[in-house]
Amino acid sequence: MNILLQKFGGTSVSTHERRLMVVDKILKAKEEGFSPVVVVSAMGRKGQPYATDTLLSLIGEEFKNSNKLAVDLLMGCGEIISTVVMSEELDKNSIQAVPLTGGQAGVITNDNYNDASVLRMDTNNIMNIIKQGKIPVVAGFQGRSEKGFITTLGRGGSDVTASLLGVALKAKEVQIYTDVDGIMTADPRIVSDALLIEKIGYNEVFQFADQGAKVIHPRAVEIAMKGNIPLVIKNTLSECKGTIISNSTVTNSHNIITGITSMGSRVQVIVEYSENEGNENYHMLLDELANDMISIDLISIFPKQKIFTIDEKDTESFKIAMKNLGLKYSFVEHCTKIAVIGSRMRGIPGVMAKILKVLLKNNVEVLQTADSHTTIWCLVQDKDAENAINALHSEFKLGKE
Repeated sequence: MNILLQKFGGTSVSTHERRLMVVDKILKAKEEGFSPVVVVSAMGRKGQPYATDTLLSLIGEEFKNSNKLAVDLLMGCGEIISTVVMSEELDKNSIQAVPLTGGQAGVITNDNYNDASVLRMDTNNIMNIIKQGKIPVVAGFQGRSEKGFITTLGRGGSDVTASLLGVALKAKEVQIYTDVDGIMTADPRIVSDALLIEKIGYNEVFQFADQGAKVIHPRAVEIAMKGNIPLVIKNTLSECKGTIISNSTVTNSHNIITGITSMGSRVQVIVEYSENEGNENYHMLLDELANDMISIDLISIFPKQKIFTIDEKDTESFKIAMKNLGLKYSFVEHCTKIAVIGSRMRGIPGVMAKILKVLLKNNVEVLQTADSHTTIWCLVQDKDAENAINALHSEFKLGKE
């Protein structure tokens, strides 16, 4: 069976006009001989009536924290509404569709409400619908616990649903439709001559997704990579071919760098041994932060110094933790982590040196660096981030010629 998984985000299903564009994409897939399986997100974004954040605003913080099972039921409503509305749009075009919750589509999870893990996929129900020539329209972002309750998979989970179903159904590919043409060499809102990346490998795009590019959820990439199912990022509002993500290592053949992304709202923390000598908690610091669920990044450990970054939203929790540990520290707020990504930089000497030289030339102070085989990270102050990204994008010739 020639199955094609098509996932449509909240902006794609937010209005009647856009839903008609979705219908056209589904009709085209059928005309090309595919059996489409559709995954939808909640309609629109915060402020619009059926968006997830709008639904969450109906209840208070205390209830959210004390009854996560109920919160998942509420959060799942937006996607369920989308399945029915989208099914009607298809019905108007003489296409039989069956709206399904995530659980009815076979996504079986544990009962870790608000951030459930998938235990298994049961494709019997959805395969029966496909064999009848009907189109399943599945609520993304959700599943069903073994106890029968609706669970959610974490924010951005509709991409995860699409990859899970794509792998379980052995789909030809998973198409992720959004409101951008695909993955770009940089954020086009920052770099005016950013280009579309037509082909990219899983490992590189995982870095893009993990380091701030919000085109696709990192877990969705990981699932597709393990199942060896190609992902395609496409624009609902255009006929652009988009970005193909697969095991292929093809990138921009003329350049060792594929693209640049960034993550703001970072805080750099510096803990000096000389200021904390005699306090045993200095050596237990990372363990204690992990126990307090404070995530750290860009970790540099030296004999007499620990340097790392935290998310700005964790600042108050971090201060409380450090006070309890009796540790002294300093920090730099309003930082941005810039990621320079390219699988072809592996084994190529001088890339870090070139990056630092370019940033120095453009009067950008680098607070910290780190690297892996495919990515080099530079921490800069927020005020320098846009200048830094544009300078690097130009230096590595990633833009329009």
